Amino acid sequence: MTDTRTAPPQPPCIAFIGGGNMASALIGGLLGRGHPASQIEVVEPWDSARDALRQRFGIDAQAHAGAPLARAQLVVWAVKPQAFQDAAQATAAQVPQALHLSVAAGIPTASIARWLGSERIVRAMPNTPALVGKGITGLFAARAVDAQGRALVERVIATTGQLVWVDAEEQLDAVTALSGSGPAYVFLFLQAMQQAGQDMGLSAAQAYQLAVATFQGAAELAARSDEGPEVLRQRVTSKGGTTHAAITHMQQQRIPEHFIAAMRAAERRARELAQEFGATP
Repeated sequence: MTDTRTAPPQPPCIAFIGGGNMASALIGGLLGRGHPASQIEVVEPWDSARDALRQRFGIDAQAHAGAPLARAQLVVWAVKPQAFQDAAQATAAQVPQALHLSVAAGIPTASIARWLGSERIVRAMPNTPALVGKGITGLFAARAVDAQGRALVERVIATTGQLVWVDAEEQLDAVTALSGSGPAYVFLFLQAMQQAGQDMGLSAAQAYQLAVATFQGAAELAARSDEGPEVLRQRVTSKGGTTHAAITHMQQQRIPEHFIAAMRAAERRARELAQEFGATP
């Protein structure tokens, strides 16, 4: 009797140009969800990074772009912005068939399209919690990217956390200021809270544990609540109490306004970087 069952479809081949932290986060997420290592290609010029990929994932990365890239359905550009153009020009001929996903900060799709000779481009703005599967990534797709391409990108990015699509490429500047740079703001506040705890008599370890757990718990509470942060804050701010004293001091010092201004500075810098990279011939 003939077996008429068909084999399941082969998972897409995904190529990474660059094998640093963000590429490693995505590769680890893909492998963790059952994507076969045989369907992952990596180009990484640094010996130490290739060794790390081999030891951690069992993947033999290549030093230079070559023939194996021709089977890639998705190419993830995980290179530093200043290295993107050279990497693209060295690789474009091997990947004319591919959808391109850029996680390089600041480079507009117009520049990427010019360097690669392809309009099938998605830009991503991830953040560092992706390294532990708790990231959030802003995504923008050029017009040439179809629903199937978007779905493929979503499957890859979802291995590192949440994702949000934006309708206009310029909105990625706001994503950069809010979530892309956001972990650094949290770390700054953690540092200040730890120092305050130590100044008030706690050990460094105690103060750090209390600060980190407070951020984790408050974020989880906000994520699970149907109410906004203002309502949640008011619920723990009894007039005349300790929290009220702290919040009043922050408001008198205009800390919320200064914080918003700092984020707008990050947004402006993101626009400036986009203009610099967009001017590259």
